[in-house]
Amino acid sequence: MKIGFIGLGIMGRPMAKNLVKAGHELTVFDFNKEAVEDLVTCGAKKAESAKEVAEQVEVVITMVPNSPHVRAAVLGENGVKDGAKPGTVLIDMSSIDPVESKAIGKELEQYGIEMLDAPVSGGEPKAIDGTLSVMVGGKKELFDKYYDMLMVMAGSVVYVGDLGSGNVAKLANQIVVAVNIAAVSEALAFAKKAGTDPELVYRAIRGGLAGSTVMDAKAPMMLDRNFKPGFRIELHIKDLNNALNAAHAISSPVPLTGQLMEIMQALKADGYEKEDHSSIVKFYEKIGNVTVEPGK
Repeated sequence: MKIGFIGLGIMGRPMAKNLVKAGHELTVFDFNKEAVEDLVTCGAKKAESAKEVAEQVEVVITMVPNSPHVRAAVLGENGVKDGAKPGTVLIDMSSIDPVESKAIGKELEQYGIEMLDAPVSGGEPKAIDGTLSVMVGGKKELFDKYYDMLMVMAGSVVYVGDLGSGNVAKLANQIVVAVNIAAVSEALAFAKKAGTDPELVYRAIRGGLAGSTVMDAKAPMMLDRNFKPGFRIELHIKDLNNALNAAHAISSPVPLTGQLMEIMQALKADGYEKEDHSSIVKFYEKIGNVTVEPGK
């Protein structure tokens, strides 16, 4: 399949590589020339603009930071709209505001371009090994057509509903992940303050109802003092901002999301925005005057 890929960042680059490894003909574009050359070395072709990408393919994937970047890549000058033929499909795998997903999709209709929103969850490790979770919104027939291609990058690809529904699911995911990391942080900080080894507490509770994928992924990072980003605080702030905007637009109360936004803003103020979101534990360490590390 001839595929265009726009956005070769921390997630997009390994996702694009998995498509090349699977035998797809990939044409790529990013402002980061080193990332483009890396993909060329793997067998992809490079383009000088989003327009040039769209001219050569039947489906274009975008994987960029936020709503304005998607809009610029797709509808801006030398964007996908300028090079795409009627019948071209855009699959936006970025995590953006679902209201904006619907708006972009509506504008693309006048160019004969159809759209799926297909944000991902799993972070860089799962992008590398091709086991991301993908949540897809749009026409069911388009989902069915591109399911196998999406599965090259994923361990799970689930149809959620109409266009925008993929990003609704992703924002719901990000709410759950943020609150879960905070709960783990609060619990381990409590254990340390009480004089009990937080690593042993983690081992004791991970097999029960409190256990979760988030706990198993993030508690060891906290205990090892390893905050190398798999998913940066600043990106989670972006997602929670989109969640708050979308929720407020439909009068859906999200008090825990608001609380986590303020915690992450405090971490940003302390200079931790480039660290992994497991750094939420540092907020609890600061206010509790404690360090979550193994030992009493």
